[in-house]
Amino acid sequence: MKTETITLPGDVPGNAIELRVLRFEGRDANAPTAYLQSALHGGELPGQAALHFLVPLLEKAEAEGRITGNITIVPQANPIGSNQWQAYQHLGRFELFTQTNFNRAFPLLPDFDVSSLPQIDAALPLAERLKAALLRLALPHEIILDLHCDDQSENYLYIHQDFLPEMTDLAVALGSKAILAWDSTADAAFEEACAYPVLQMPVDTRDMKRRAVTTVEFRGLADVDFATGRSDAQGLYRFLVHRGVVKDDGETLAVAFDGPVTPLANVEMVRAPQGGMVLYHVVPGDEVGEGDRLVTIVTRPGDPSGDVTLTAPQAGRILTRRSLRYVRRGDDLLKLLGKRPSAVARRPGALEA
Repeated sequence: MKTETITLPGDVPGNAIELRVLRFEGRDANAPTAYLQSALHGGELPGQAALHFLVPLLEKAEAEGRITGNITIVPQANPIGSNQWQAYQHLGRFELFTQTNFNRAFPLLPDFDVSSLPQIDAALPLAERLKAALLRLALPHEIILDLHCDDQSENYLYIHQDFLPEMTDLAVALGSKAILAWDSTADAAFEEACAYPVLQMPVDTRDMKRRAVTTVEFRGLADVDFATGRSDAQGLYRFLVHRGVVKDDGETLAVAFDGPVTPLANVEMVRAPQGGMVLYHVVPGDEVGEGDRLVTIVTRPGDPSGDVTLTAPQAGRILTRRSLRYVRRGDDLLKLLGKRPSAVARRPGALEA
């Protein structure tokens, strides 16, 4: 393994950030190549734990001559967000200066030529230069996995519909419980920016059996421990073996994915009609019927007449929920995967800000 450090100058003198890039050189120029990154939102660490335990597996494979395709790993993809703290709270989702989600507004390139991306010392804000640097690292690869997590959640994937059904093998390898299929988010998340050049290619030239671009949601923020980190690392390793990036005769992947593949239009984003204390009736993984109770919001403690109980707008599976138990009016509370499009008009773009 070779380690490279990319230093990006800060926006004012005396400040800079560093991207640590881990590279494994493949032995076969015709093998698929892979890029994996984690912590684009700074404090989302389950993916970072997975990469921490994946690297030794790859080092062993490298020592035994079993790395066939080039592999690039960026375990801490967003040093800006990692360093954003206020009042003892980590705030890594939005860039504090512009309030822009770090996983939005990536450049959408018409092809894989990255020469037009700004350089690390361009006359642009640091966040924009960081996004360009990450794309420059990722786009030369056919497999691109952006490792995230939700709040309280099952393990699931976001996958563009054109990459299905070939990418269900990743869901099997990682033990994902669901796939959210999208066609256009309009927000230019990292996944969309990496999928975009592929989608501009003629359909008959894409070779989707070699390609994989996704956002992996490794459960919830607090699911960071030895057992899940090692299990997730093994899943990533199994997928790389299955796709021919690593050779390992001891790893097989033969089980079909049996979870739901849900279009974003079918995801019910249950939001708080009033602020208050949240009491959940369900947990991620529950199957509910239309009309079942999902959550009660206590708006006047001590006066049950002020309780607001929300019910399931359709039958489906509870995928995620908020960990905070005190919310504002309009806050997202949970995601329910339905069989039909939601009756609630969804704004263009990603499910959440």
